[in-house]
Amino acid sequence: MEEKLVTLAIHTNEKAEILKKVLEKEGIEVFINDINILQSHTSPGVRIRIKESDLSKALNVVESRHLFSYDEEETYRIDDGRRRILVPVDFSDYSLKACSIAFNMARDLDAKVKILHVYFNPYYPTALPMAEAFAYQGKEEKEFQNIIEKVRKNIQKLCNTIDEKIASGDFPPVNYSYVLREGLPEEEIVNFTKEYKPSLIIMGTRGKDQKDKDLIGSVTAEVIEMTQIPLITVPENTPFTDFKQVKHIAFLTNFSQRDLESFDLMTKLLAPYDMKISLTHIALKKWDKWDEIKMEGIKSYFSKQYPNLKFDYQLIETEDMLKSLDDYIKNDHVSVLALTTSKRNIFARMFSPSISRKMLFHSDTPLLVLRG
Repeated sequence: MEEKLVTLAIHTNEKAEILKKVLEKEGIEVFINDINILQSHTSPGVRIRIKESDLSKALNVVESRHLFSYDEEETYRIDDGRRRILVPVDFSDYSLKACSIAFNMARDLDAKVKILHVYFNPYYPTALPMAEAFAYQGKEEKEFQNIIEKVRKNIQKLCNTIDEKIASGDFPPVNYSYVLREGLPEEEIVNFTKEYKPSLIIMGTRGKDQKDKDLIGSVTAEVIEMTQIPLITVPENTPFTDFKQVKHIAFLTNFSQRDLESFDLMTKLLAPYDMKISLTHIALKKWDKWDEIKMEGIKSYFSKQYPNLKFDYQLIETEDMLKSLDDYIKNDHVSVLALTTSKRNIFARMFSPSISRKMLFHSDTPLLVLRG
C-alpha cells in the first residue's frame, strides 16, 4: 500500500522548484502537481506534496531556512499588481466558511489569498525575576514548542482540507499561502494588514447565539474598530459561500460625505457581481422633510454617478434600530448589510458601541464594513 501524500505548500513554478531542490537535499521525496492545468485563466500555481511521514522533517527545514517567509520585509515590497485578500483563521468551521467566500472572491477579483493564524504564547520567562526565569525556562520552552507543533499541525490540516476542496471543485484554484504570527490576535491582525496591505479582510464569526459569550473580547469587533481595510464578517450560519449568490445588499447611510466615499469603494470591490443595492436610512425619531430632501438628493446623485447599478431607497422610522433592521433584513431578503464606520478610541468603543459592533453581535447577517 502506497504511503499517503500530503500538501506542504502551493507556490509558483519557480518557488516550487527551489523548494523541491532544498527538500531533496535533505532526503525528502517531493511530488509537484499543477493545480491549474484545466483553468488557464487562473493564476499559475503548483502543489508541492510529500509523504506524510516526512511532514515534520519538511516543516522543520522550511522553518529553519525561512523559505519564502512573509516575515521578511523585502517580500512585502514585491507587488505583482494583483489584489490581496487576508483571511484570519482560528481553525473553526466558520473560519473554513470564510475561506470559501475568500477563494471565490479571489477568483472573481483576480486576487491572491493569505491565510493568517495568530497564536498566543502564555510563557514569558522575562516577566519573572532572573533566578526564577532560569528555573522555569526549560519547562516553558518545552510547553512553547508544544504550542508551535500544535499550530503547525492545525494549519497543515486546514491547507489539506482546502486542497481537497480545490481538487473536488468546491474551491476555485487560486494562489494562496499562509503565515503564522505570535501575539494577541486583534493586534497582530491589524499589524499584519499594515505590512501586507490587503484590499479586503474576510473573517468568520460565531452564530448569534454564541456571540454573547464573546461580547467583550471579540477579535473581529476589535479589528473592525482598528483597521482601515474593508472587512467582511461571515457568521457560521451564512447561507451562501459565493458572492455570486448575493442578490440584495443594503447600504446604511446618514447622507454624509464619508458614506459617499465608502459607497464608491464598495462598488469597485463588488464590481464583478450583479446585485440590487438598497440605500437605507434609519431615523431614530420621526423623520422630517429634511430627511426626504436629502434622500432625493442621494437618488439624483447616484442615478447620475452609477447609471448601470440597480438601486432602490429605503427610509425607516423606528425607536428600536436593531429590531427594525432585523425586520427589514428578513422581509426584504437582504443578504449582506454594508455600513461605514470610523476609527474611535478605546473609551468610545467601551461606552458607546458602534453600529457595526452592535450588528456584529446581534445579527447572523454578513456585514461589509467600510472605513469612510
